[in-house]
Amino acid sequence: MIIMSDREFSLYDIEQFLREAGAEKVTEDAVLNLEKELARLADKVTNKAIKYAAHAGRKKLIKKEDILLTRSNAHQHNNYSRPASFSRKARMTNIASNAHR
Repeated sequence: MIIMSDREFSLYDIEQFLREAGAEKVTEDAVLNLEKELARLADKVTNKAIKYAAHAGRKKLIKKEDILLTRSNAHQHNNYSRPASFSRKARMTNIASNAHR
């Protein structure tokens, strides 16, 4: 079992990640919120990997394949909804309103 400090991730590393992604300036709130989101996602992946390992008959060993399965199946359990601008109804409404102009 890995024992971690109160911090899930290094705040410095998170800030560097944001800067490498293109951010010129990064607020402390942004770093802290990204830390919380990363911890939430890590917890979600870990819980799914544990389920895959148990399904494979392994109670105590999580393998690389279990982690990879969480990624390959992520699209099936995605909680994100499409923006209204991408929905067919919204697109048809926009086309109809543009025709009256």
